[in-house]
Amino acid sequence: MTKKIPQFKTEEEERLFWQKHDSSEYIDWSDAEEIAFPRLKPTTRKISIRLPEMMLDELKTLANKRDVPYQSLLKMFLSERIDAEMNRNSV
Repeated sequence: MTKKIPQFKTEEEERLFWQKHDSSEYIDWSDAEEIAFPRLKPTTRKISIRLPEMMLDELKTLANKRDVPYQSLLKMFLSERIDAEMNRNSV
């Protein structure tokens, strides 16, 4: 027998609830099926960043050599560096 899931007024209230409660007390996971969302894109946020012109020109040159948009290359560089820093700090 599982517990009844409470009604939530906001997503924030629901998020806080699930952070503190074990879902197996509320949901019978034995019938669950694994699914994939192959086309699901992560949420993005538009930001502004000021870069020295020379740095931006060099970034565009590198992106052109790789035949990718410079914004995509910048995201790749940031992702690689963030992963490296997170792994370095977790060891």
